[in-house]
Amino acid sequence: MDAPLNVTTTVPDRALADRLTRCLLEARLAASVQVIGPMDSTYWWRDRIEQAREWLCLIKTRRAVLAPLTAMIRELHPYEVPEIYAVPIEAGTPEYQAWIDRYTGDPTEGAVS
Repeated sequence: MDAPLNVTTTVPDRALADRLTRCLLEARLAASVQVIGPMDSTYWWRDRIEQAREWLCLIKTRRAVLAPLTAMIRELHPYEVPEIYAVPIEAGTPEYQAWIDRYTGDPTEGAVS
């Protein structure tokens, strides 16, 4: 089993959140994507405090596919500097980790019926 991760990104609208979710799942780069929003974000950008309405995407994946997952987010994302960060899932159950492994990466490798 590979190290499971929770990757976080934010997007400016629900349509992009849905498109990103579908693309990540179809490419087997994520086992699950949870979309939360809308939410209001306040942040520094170009020496000014900005505000925006965003949708938060919580992506369940594994370390082995982090690079192509990050590349896909960058490709689809309109922000110059999109929020993309990964946090290890430290205390997940073995069954949950096996589920993430099953649905990410090459679907013919280690697939369980």
